[in-house]
Amino acid sequence: MTGIRSWTADVTAFVMVVKIERKGGSTMNAEKAAHASRDQLNLVLSFFPRVESKSSVLLAIDTSMLGFLAAKAPRLQEFSTWTGLAAILTVLLLSASIVLLYRGAFPQLSGGHGSLIYFREIANRTEHRFVEEFRAQSEEQYVNDVLGQAWRNSEILRTKFDCLKHAFTFMALAILPWLTTIVLFATRPASN
Repeated sequence: MTGIRSWTADVTAFVMVVKIERKGGSTMNAEKAAHASRDQLNLVLSFFPRVESKSSVLLAIDTSMLGFLAAKAPRLQEFSTWTGLAAILTVLLLSASIVLLYRGAFPQLSGGHGSLIYFREIANRTEHRFVEEFRAQSEEQYVNDVLGQAWRNSEILRTKFDCLKHAFTFMALAILPWLTTIVLFATRPASN
């Protein structure tokens, strides 16, 4: 909850700065625009560690549930119809969760063409060319590039959070069939 309050305060402060600057029809001067754009990009980037840490925890839970199920599973010949259905449903739900976590961990990184901020575009240049182009850009070009990166990173972040949300939903849906499967494994008739 503290993270949400902090984020809300940051966004509110940014919006207020922009409103104050724009009151009376005036626009931000170049220096303030550059500062505000960097703040905006940093705000967006500050959310990445949050989603990554939550994804790591969820991946650990998913794999632990699958591992525990595999450790307790009897031989396939001992599966009843209900045990098999519960086990298959559990594996499918947990697999969907893991696939979504993978998709969130490796989102589509296209975009940022010609950017002097985006690491892939910087790496496509020689060191000398990057330094020359960076120094030659105007302040307006720099602000536009930073804001473009804030926008693109927001898209990536949205994908990551959406994947995390859906992965959590699939994991939560897997709990009941997982518990049912564990109980069915424990109460199966003794093998001959």
